[in-house]
Amino acid sequence: MHRRKINQPKEDLGRLLKSLATIDDKIWPYEKWPAIRFQDGLQIGLNGGHGRIRYTVVAFKEGEHATFEFTKPDGFIGTHAFSIQGLSENTTEIIHEIKMRTSTLKATFFWLTTLKWLHDALIEDAFDKLENHFSPEKKETKYSIWVTFLRHLYKRKSFKSQYA
Repeated sequence: MHRRKINQPKEDLGRLLKSLATIDDKIWPYEKWPAIRFQDGLQIGLNGGHGRIRYTVVAFKEGEHATFEFTKPDGFIGTHAFSIQGLSENTTEIIHEIKMRTSTLKATFFWLTTLKWLHDALIEDAFDKLENHFSPEKKETKYSIWVTFLRHLYKRKSFKSQYA
């Protein structure tokens, strides 16, 4: 689970959450990672994903939360979700949570050695992008040596912006 408090009203973050998976995405760090795409935007039942990860939208409330169920890679069983919660009039928390288990040795190995690390870096980049929308001081979370190595190893078309 990833959480970050941002000193902005929930409504302001909700407007940005509505941009998720659109051409004007204010959250997803498509500048550094594979863009998140869906057939026709975020709607329950639609399929999409990013890079090698595929999922279906299983819950969505505009400006509040989106939940996705994994369909690929094989052996990933569960969901991941973005949500925002107002903590006070001017403080909101964005949350990304994975509720998943792996059903094969290959999926477990892939998650533990590679995907977990890349996922954590991607989500921190997403939270940085969201927070930077409101702040003149631009935050940039530094990658670990392992993430830097993995990104170098996998750097191909899938790590370039699909909007460029």
